[in-house]
Amino acid sequence: MVTTHDRIDELLQLIEVEPDALREAEFLQAQAILDTLVGKSIAAANVEETRIVVTTSDGNRYFFYGFLGAGD
Repeated sequence: MVTTHDRIDELLQLIEVEPDALREAEFLQAQAILDTLVGKSIAAANVEETRIVVTTSDGNRYFFYGFLGAGD
């Protein structure tokens, strides 16, 4: 018989996130965004509480979030 506790454990496993996998995904996303900036000029870069905002001279803004740090 499946108990409520067993079901909760199953659901938690579904939403569990591996920190290194999250960092890798964020790195790939950042790399893809930076590739689109080749040839553009950066007008500003600001460090906010939860992200870095890069603004190009044409007014576009790009957001980078804080998962890029090294793992243990």
